[in-house]
Parts: sequence; structure tokens; C-alpha cells
Amino acid sequence: MSILPGFVEEALRVVKAAEEKGIILRLIGAVASRIHCPKYGYLQDKLDRKFSDIDYVSYSRFKDEIKKLFIELGYAYDEVMAQVFAVEFGHVGRFIFNDPVYGRHSDVFFDKLEFSHSIPVEGRLEVDSPTLPLAELLLTKMQIVKLTEKDVVDTIMLIREHEVGSNDKETINSVYISKLCSEDWGLWRTVTGNLQKVKNLLISFKNLTQDDVEDVKLKIDKLLTDIEKHPKTLKWRMRAKIGERKKWYREVEEVSREYF
Repeated sequence: MSILPGFVEEALRVVKAAEEKGIILRLIGAVASRIHCPKYGYLQDKLDRKFSDIDYVSYSRFKDEIKKLFIELGYAYDEVMAQVFAVEFGHVGRFIFNDPVYGRHSDVFFDKLEFSHSIPVEGRLEVDSPTLPLAELLLTKMQIVKLTEKDVVDTIMLIREHEVGSNDKETINSVYISKLCSEDWGLWRTVTGNLQKVKNLLISFKNLTQDDVEDVKLKIDKLLTDIEKHPKTLKWRMRAKIGERKKWYREVEEVSREYF
């Protein structure tokens, strides 16, 4: 089957092809969020959120197979951008494939998601399918220091659709998010700050209903409460003493943000 015009349809085609070959490949980003939100996915359209690419994550043991798979599916491997990211992050932890038919590109990350902060995925790709678990989908947005409107829209949609709880079954796992934040003060600082920012920005989206706004506010408050209550590690407490006097996040070049 050739490359499909629809973002969601094409994303599912690729994941299914990987699954048939025994490759663990999961969707991330805006398309993944849309797939995970059958009830409130329309909020992306209502708030004018446009798709630009389709992104994935896998384990590095599948690197060779993934490169071969994407080429078989009609994509071109971007050697130049792979080297750019290798220089930026010190290793080739990311493949880029270009769609020659519709002009889209796809990133495939391996083992962890590296942006303003690092989000580990080891052992988590088996938890959900065809996307990353909801906790990580939310964190990929909330770990971005320079939050954009499209990140806010995706976050609102994810939170509106799902309950906040202690498991990963169609639930935003606040226990897992709290654990990651309790081990890394920098991640905690960015995530909690961004959740508060999203909460404050809700009223600026005129196409949201009052029910939308109140529901998301309540769930953000629960997330913040759960994160604050979770016991912090010694490493977290030591870093907290330094606070914002030292930069707590990684500067991500604009080329990296454009590819997410």
C-alpha cells in the first residue's frame, strides 16, 4: 500500500506494518494525541490545530529494522538531519524520514525523548498501543520550556478526554508522572509551571465551553496536587536548594522543535 494522505490513517498504517514484523513502534505527538481522543479530538480542529508531521518512538535494538521498514513503506531516510541531531545530542538517537508524496516528515526516537528534558520510555512502550501511554504523551508537551499554542491545545484535549488516576488504562497516570518529577527537580519545575500556565490560558480559548474549562482546571489541580504530595528524592531536594540560579533545562535548537 502506498503512502496515505491522511495523517491518522498513515500513522496507523506504519505502526501496523511494524507490528507485523515484530517491531515495537509507538506514536507520539499531535497525531498520537488525536488517536487517543475519540470523544474530544474535535477540539484540535475547533482550536485550529494543524498537523505537520507524524512522530514515533521505539527501542534502539530495532534501529536497522525500522530504517528498512520506512524505506519499504515509501519513505526516504534523511542522513543529513540524523547527523545534525547526532551533533546536538551526542548520539544518533533519532531517525528522520521524509515522505516524498505529501511533503511530510517523520521522526523516530529511540529509548528516550530528548528535548528540554529527557523522558525515558524503557519498558513503557509495551503498556499501550498504537501510541505511547497517556502519561508520556502529556509529558512530551509539558516538558517543553518554550511552550507554544499548539502544545497547549494538545494538552487541553488530552486532559479533557481522560481522567487522572493511578493507572495507564485510558487514564493519565499521575503516579507515574509524579515519580518522574520527584526524581528530577528540573523536570518538576518545568512540568508544574506548564500545567499552571495551561490552566491560566484556558479562558483565552473562546471556543472552549465552560464545561471544558472547568473540567480541565479540576484535572490540572489534581495533577499538581499529586505531584506535590509525592515524596521527593535526595537528588531532587539537593537540586531544589539551587533553584533557578542554575539553568534546569536543555536549550533545544529551533531545528529540533520544528521536527516535533
